[in-house]
Amino acid sequence: MACASTKLQYWRLYLLSLVLGIGGSFQYGIQVSVIASPAVDIQSFVNHTWMFRYGAPADGYTNQLIWSFIVAVFSLGAWAGAIHSGSLPVTYGRKNVLLFSNGVVVVAAVFMLFSRMARSFEMILLGRFLYGYNVGLGVSVQVMYLAETSPKNLRGFLTLTSSIFISFGKVVGQIIAIKEIMGTEEMWPYLLAVSGIPAILQFVMLPLFPESPRYLYIDKGDTESSRKALQWLWQEDNLKLEMDDMQKERDSKQGEKAKTVKDVLTSRCVRWQLLTLIIPCAGIQFCGINALDFYAFEIFRESGVPEDQTHYLHIGIGATLLISLSLSSFLIDRAGRKKLMGYGYLLMGIIMSILTVTMSYKDINSWIPYVNIALIFCVTCSYAIGPAGVSMALPAELFLQAWRPSAFVISGTINWLCMFLVGMLFSYILEALGPFCFLIFVAYTVFSAAFLLYFVPETKGKTMVEVMEDFNKLNYKNRGADTEKTDVNLGTKI
Repeated sequence: MACASTKLQYWRLYLLSLVLGIGGSFQYGIQVSVIASPAVDIQSFVNHTWMFRYGAPADGYTNQLIWSFIVAVFSLGAWAGAIHSGSLPVTYGRKNVLLFSNGVVVVAAVFMLFSRMARSFEMILLGRFLYGYNVGLGVSVQVMYLAETSPKNLRGFLTLTSSIFISFGKVVGQIIAIKEIMGTEEMWPYLLAVSGIPAILQFVMLPLFPESPRYLYIDKGDTESSRKALQWLWQEDNLKLEMDDMQKERDSKQGEKAKTVKDVLTSRCVRWQLLTLIIPCAGIQFCGINALDFYAFEIFRESGVPEDQTHYLHIGIGATLLISLSLSSFLIDRAGRKKLMGYGYLLMGIIMSILTVTMSYKDINSWIPYVNIALIFCVTCSYAIGPAGVSMALPAELFLQAWRPSAFVISGTINWLCMFLVGMLFSYILEALGPFCFLIFVAYTVFSAAFLLYFVPETKGKTMVEVMEDFNKLNYKNRGADTEKTDVNLGTKI
């Protein structure tokens, strides 16, 4: 681990992570958290707009359908953005794609801002889709950009800042959405448009920073520009080790084009990397954290928390997530990715098992609902310190340059499709199983923990080529020594 004085020389790199975080992850967190507060006001707006157009109010089914689509279209947009997160960064570069993504946010914010004036709920739908597109594209490229500009001893910390800023954005969004600030009938268009402000900030600041050094060196073959970018960001004159590592990676690529999603899904040389990507990325949704977030309001009510006060307790959960993620950022390059994710999932499974029992016997004693509240906060801490931040950085950690963009496409697709499935099915599962629904999530978290702790190599402090070599021992473990050696050398060309 670099000493404190060495770390200080990377202040420009930290500033880059701040600009990327505020303009990317932070505004994503705001978008996610502010939509729930004006739900009643937006539904009323839809009803009034329908009456203005057709002379009669929309029936309950139509109104609910439009509102459901306003909520769900965000995930569809994010999926579309995730699909493009593979091709656009390769063609136009990481920085240019982020600038384009910020332009999308500004357009979406304009639609939100003028939707009531134009008496058009379709503008809200389009704005939500564009917001989602920005998230699916921008957050993936943001993590990719940070991972490719970071020294290996700070790579975990800097990529984790994306998750920290998402949580920070959620807390800020929850705060500004309260009725005392912007959660009123008059202010909801401005509340939905507020994400445009950090996007404008990044749009202005990002051109001051260089393109990803690895993209310049490996994809574009521009050695001099890559060296200048590293010198500007790291403030080091001697960059031989980093340049040698990039040279090894470029040699393994030997001018080949970026791999497609099909290549990642079918190639033996990245089979274990793919498994290590899929299981934790699906686990972000299947670990039960979003379902627990939904169930939290019922637990708060059962504990005697007044209806108008539950929002503030929910802000407390968001603050707990933010603090825990900040703690994780200091642990990730010490404890390692494998331990944080594995033990994080295992601890979540244990706590949710206890929560299932206490929720089943909540009426036995008056203090049990308060235990449930405490357990919700414990699950949140376990999730934040382990899986929450580390999983986002996996495509950047596990795959070489040629494979990385398509790996982000796969991780984004898994994340948003799993979110859609949980959102669609959880209410039915909850109705059928009640509090025992969390046992499904317990099973997945225990399985994920076992897989990560027993089968996955650690990536802490290793170069991209060293990580690839570790995984090749798994990808080719059933072959002879000579065959294995040949395949390792050809691993990125299959």
